[in-house]
Amino acid sequence: MERPPLNALQVFVTAARAKNMTRAAERLHLTVSALSHQVRALEQRLGYSLFKRGPRGLALTPEGTLLLDRVAPHLDAIDSALRPMRARRENVLSLSAMPSFASGWLMPRLPHFVARHPDLELNLDSSIEVVDFADCRYDAALRYGPGQWDGVVSELLFEEWLTPVASPALLAGQRPTLEELADWPLLCPEDPWPLWFEKFGGVAPKRFVASFSDSETRQRAAVEGIGIALGRMTMVRPLIESGMLIALFPERLRARYAHYLVHPQRSRSHAAFSAFREWVLEEAAIFRATTDAADVRMPVAKAGVEAVQPLGGAKPRRTTAVAR
Repeated sequence: MERPPLNALQVFVTAARAKNMTRAAERLHLTVSALSHQVRALEQRLGYSLFKRGPRGLALTPEGTLLLDRVAPHLDAIDSALRPMRARRENVLSLSAMPSFASGWLMPRLPHFVARHPDLELNLDSSIEVVDFADCRYDAALRYGPGQWDGVVSELLFEEWLTPVASPALLAGQRPTLEELADWPLLCPEDPWPLWFEKFGGVAPKRFVASFSDSETRQRAAVEGIGIALGRMTMVRPLIESGMLIALFPERLRARYAHYLVHPQRSRSHAAFSAFREWVLEEAAIFRATTDAADVRMPVAKAGVEAVQPLGGAKPRRTTAVAR
């Protein structure tokens, strides 16, 4: 039998992984008709069916499963070997950002970047997955963490601060004092509520109303009036300014982690990255300044907990630990 063409095998692997012709066609930048034609041609060449097509999408036949197991690792290896050798377009920036940061902080500011650099193309991937810069897929990442990742440069954008927030509907014209806070419905015991109460007074409740696995859902729960959340200022500040949430107290707790621009050293010579880096550090400085300006007197921090203080500039630093 004549060897099937490599592109037909790639189409098969993509469709098998997507389990859907439409999604596979979008990933390969093909029409659904063209993709289906290639799959049928491959099935005719091999002499057996690869997929069972149903109302819920594609399912592999036993022969399709066997082919996927044998072919996919080799195609992945070829793609991995060729990726670092692909030409880098100086006007294209590939960036990874955590979904909560992308939607809450980056997206409202991106029109400024696009307007300043209309000749640049931005490819943004919203993901919490670990970024491996060795495969050259990304030029940089925006991450929330300790700021120490192996083999990369991390530049501080700004610290994160936490403060209790609630919807106007939940408050109904009332507002708890620090001592009364635990009597109200609170969200997410996994957040650092114990540090909040230790620092600012009151006693943590024995029971929380609800818990949510991601920060965006927690924020949404607060907006819907389910309870009071210990909100990240980066995410809740736009909602406070729009009136959807109310910050209950001027006090703020410094979060354990901060926000960073993370990149491999090679990106410094990339024109699109240089333009983005300059812009995002400017935006971060503005955000720090306006956040600091809104700060008011806070109680003296207890041991192990930091009080509000002016944030320093974003200084590049080499680090020793992988970017999340």
